[in-house]
Amino acid sequence: MDGDKKTQPHLPWTTNGRDSSSAVIAIGGGKGGIGKSLLTANLGICFARNRMKVVLVDADLGGSNLHTCLGIDLPEASLSDFVNRRMESIEETIVDTGIDGLGLISGAQDFLGSANIKYTQKMRVLKKIRDIEADLVLMDLGSGTSFNVLDFFLASHLGIVMMVPEPTSLENSYRFIKSAFYRLLRHREKSNPFRKIIDAAMESHNEQGIRTPFDLIRVASKMDPQKGDTYRAWMAAFKPLLVINQVRSEEDAELGVAVRMACRKYFGIDLEFVGNIDYDDFVWKAVRNRSALLLQEPDSSIAKSIWEIARQIRERLEQKPEGWLQSL
Repeated sequence: MDGDKKTQPHLPWTTNGRDSSSAVIAIGGGKGGIGKSLLTANLGICFARNRMKVVLVDADLGGSNLHTCLGIDLPEASLSDFVNRRMESIEETIVDTGIDGLGLISGAQDFLGSANIKYTQKMRVLKKIRDIEADLVLMDLGSGTSFNVLDFFLASHLGIVMMVPEPTSLENSYRFIKSAFYRLLRHREKSNPFRKIIDAAMESHNEQGIRTPFDLIRVASKMDPQKGDTYRAWMAAFKPLLVINQVRSEEDAELGVAVRMACRKYFGIDLEFVGNIDYDDFVWKAVRNRSALLLQEPDSSIAKSIWEIARQIRERLEQKPEGWLQSL
């Protein structure tokens, strides 16, 4: 491994029998401006520094800025070139970041928003992202709970939910987690009567009084107890990872555990909390200097916390069976 071992921790990687397909991680959250691009870029650097072939995908369609967190200019090639068939393969859109082992697929600059991508285009993009020849693909998602954002999140081996210690972020994160689970059920459920129940659950006010996944399972169980058991099994297997960014106080530092307990109690969804990232002026200074944070401040506490999150992610990827995907 190149460089100072102190600032570039080793993350031993084994494939555990995986095929040649890349492992895919999606980083999302219910709110913009919470640091998804920061985490995506710097996790990519962590894994690339450990001799892995990594590709970052800016899947924030219409609002991409992942290149800024890497300190590079906006690439001429972008995801929209593949979507609109100006380039035949998605690999043609991968650009060099200047960091060994790390490539970037820039966001679709000529889309006005993620809602503009058609379903067939989305499914084609997701399939080709999973087929990229790399050890790891990291997707930086847009904000909100549109179906396109949720589908990118669910088309991964691991999904990371990022939030900051603010009431709006907390509320939006709960909504994101709940909506992602409902969307997962919607993809897997083939029966129209039960699909209607799931569709109703995704509306904030519905006649069935469904407010949480527990409520949905209760309604489904009354119609078919076996169906309720199936939903419970899917819920038990749905375990997004949680990262808290911009931690300023001891109370903030305890938020991850509190959110996990609340999700388990009220939703039945068991998040896996993988770490905090402290608030630090190094972040905006790195962006202003057009330099990746881990390269500009490799010995900072924030850099060390990102390395620890990378280690936690690596452990969980190795625990997953070959070919395991959340939904799509």
